[in-house]
Amino acid sequence: MSGGKTNGARQLDSLGVGYELREYEVDPEDLTATTVARKIGLPAEQVFKTLLTTDEAGSYLFAVVPGDRELDFRKLARAAGLRRVTMAALKDVQPLTGYVRGGVTVFGAKKAYPVFVDETMELFEVISVSAGVRGVQMLLKPEDYLRAAEAVVVDLCKNAAAEHGTVVRR
Repeated sequence: MSGGKTNGARQLDSLGVGYELREYEVDPEDLTATTVARKIGLPAEQVFKTLLTTDEAGSYLFAVVPGDRELDFRKLARAAGLRRVTMAALKDVQPLTGYVRGGVTVFGAKKAYPVFVDETMELFEVISVSAGVRGVQMLLKPEDYLRAAEAVVVDLCKNAAAEHGTVVRR
């Protein structure tokens, strides 16, 4: 990694949180978490993507979900006590977080927005998140991530049937 540690790594250092940095070759045309997972040798459900979202009042929230799943905006809004949540505009992500798409992490972001993490994170021994730059992932224990991020753990993902357009009848 050229230029030393990322802001995200420095924040974890300051908190005494252990992690491992893992570098990979970046394809600017394919920044998907599933591709990153393949490149660092982890299943996509263990590689969490950090999404910046906003509500109608212009407040921001981080939503952290497994790389192979989709964020359910209604579940996030409910968890945060908001009426509606949408993705933040891509042009706003870097000015608000200090990070570019494909390199967003809650650690070392310009502002400490509330963090909501999908509950599946707790299923793993180790998870991976962006270290704050494209091409570098941070591997750490979920409990360390959750504590350092001061995260709220909730069900945030669309269920598999909904993701594939299948109607589930009860």
